[in-house]
Amino acid sequence: MDTDTTLRRFDATPLTVSDLFSAYGAILAELRRREIVRSSNNPLSDYAELLFCRAFGWSRTANSAVGHDAIENSGIRYQVKGRRLTRHNSSREVGAIRELDQMPFDYLAGLLVDEHFLVVRAALVPVAVVQERAAYVPRTNAWKFLLLDGVWALPGVVDTTDELRTAALAI
Repeated sequence: MDTDTTLRRFDATPLTVSDLFSAYGAILAELRRREIVRSSNNPLSDYAELLFCRAFGWSRTANSAVGHDAIENSGIRYQVKGRRLTRHNSSREVGAIRELDQMPFDYLAGLLVDEHFLVVRAALVPVAVVQERAAYVPRTNAWKFLLLDGVWALPGVVDTTDELRTAALAI
């Protein structure tokens, strides 16, 4: 399917706000039925987990697991974070990271997607790198981490962009 053609074909302008929310709800329900997402939260989080797990054969943890979202057969733990870059918000700040001082994961698996959820960049970032570059935010009792382009050049960081693009194409 040609993404640009599909997006041009879908014209949301004549829809009411109610219609738009209804369509969004239907889309989320269909993504859940297809086992792309597994919660009713922002679909990017679940999608990022799915892509990393499919790309590397990891197992997803239960939704209630603290500090990590996936685990490798060898026991390596991954916290998966995704960020959607749009023309309205190009922030590279990934979601709140809790208990970072307790090393709840071994690697942060970070994914950046564009407005259409296409993979822009992805990386595995060692927890030590995250700890070094993250800032604690008392108001949220969590750390914030920016997945800036320079992160890919840091020691121990692995670029996984190609693997995630391949996983996305296979879905």
